[in-house]
Amino acid sequence: MKNPLTKVAAALPPGTLAVAGGTVVLGAAAYIHLGVAGHSLSVDDMANVSLLWTIVMSVGIGVFFPIEQELTRIVAARAALGHGAGPVLRRATLLTGAILGAVLLVIGVGSGRIADLMFHGDRSLVFALGGAFAGMAVCYLTRGVLAGLGRFGAYGTQLGIDGGLRIGLAFGCGLAGVHSALAFSLILAAAPIAATVVTLPALLRVVKPGPRIPWSELCSGLGLLICSTLLSQVVVNAAVVSTKLLAPSDSALIAALLNALVLARVPLFVFGSLQASLLNGLSAAIAVGDRAAFSGMLRRIGAVVGLLGVLGGIPAVALGPWLIQVLFGAKPVLGCLDFFWLSAGTVAYMFAMVLGQALMVFKRHNLQLLCWAVGTGVLAGVTFLPGEVATRVILAYAAGSVATVLGMLAALRRSFPGSPAKQAAPAQSASERSMPTLSAGVVGE
Repeated sequence: MKNPLTKVAAALPPGTLAVAGGTVVLGAAAYIHLGVAGHSLSVDDMANVSLLWTIVMSVGIGVFFPIEQELTRIVAARAALGHGAGPVLRRATLLTGAILGAVLLVIGVGSGRIADLMFHGDRSLVFALGGAFAGMAVCYLTRGVLAGLGRFGAYGTQLGIDGGLRIGLAFGCGLAGVHSALAFSLILAAAPIAATVVTLPALLRVVKPGPRIPWSELCSGLGLLICSTLLSQVVVNAAVVSTKLLAPSDSALIAALLNALVLARVPLFVFGSLQASLLNGLSAAIAVGDRAAFSGMLRRIGAVVGLLGVLGGIPAVALGPWLIQVLFGAKPVLGCLDFFWLSAGTVAYMFAMVLGQALMVFKRHNLQLLCWAVGTGVLAGVTFLPGEVATRVILAYAAGSVATVLGMLAALRRSFPGSPAKQAAPAQSASERSMPTLSAGVVGE
């Protein structure tokens, strides 16, 4: 009889375990970074760092994470057909640089307004925000190509170095008695840039020449995907920003909500280790026409996500109000029911991410965007209902996530009504034959 952990591991896409170690370090870094900052800064400074962290993890991910996703999809499909990723990397670098330049231009032009609205007039934090966006741009660019090539060892190494640097720098600031919001904010820029530089040689060694990629293939779905991801980040991070706008003077609630979201989203950090390998596997299966493998992988990952939600949600609901006070120095303004709805929203959000990747593989970027737009609309509607601010923004997160899942289930059913039995090969599926090529680097790295 198989060990339960062995069964879970077998259900995961190839490469997941290689990424998991780096994801654990990077996930722990978020808690340690915010925890040390919470014990080192004043309430107002911590509220500023909390808001900057939220913007980086929402707008930054919304703009730059789609680059990783599209590169993973494109490179994995090309690798399944034996095509090199060199032309993809070159054009993606130019595209990413252009996007980053546009973002930094907007930040520079609006720096005064951003500082006044978000950071109590502190323009140095706007500078740190731009640096954090630059760090995200370079790391997501390189991770997308590594994931597409199945080089999950190097991918996980970059995650681990990034997280390790965040931990070391945060502890360094704490031990040195630093009480500067800018110092803790610059960690979000320094760590990912350094991690990318360290792992860049591993990327360049595995990028091979290949057929030219047209700009249309690289850009056609990216705009829609950026919009989808931005809306998804609105759903998952709106609670903190909404509270800042609805109750700007309640710094204790703003900081506590960020701490609670980070704690309730522990399963989401673990889920991050599944995303790159899941998208690689789904893209490869569709590239070689094996829809049976595609649907089987989707069902297995759905079961894993459900398990993650249960394992993470129970302790969060039972211990969350106490843990955020001990770990982050938060004020006692949230209860167990708040953590229940935050955990429920996280489970629904993870299912939405899985279904969204499935739609993306089918190039249904428009339907994915529509579903996130519906979810965002539901979130906005609940947020502006009468009642306590904390209750409204937390329920809005759960309701918006659930609405998105329901929409994506309908959209996926329309895009992929089912696989005929004849598509499943009796001995070995086409995607299974291609998987060793896609993940050959995992064992040797």
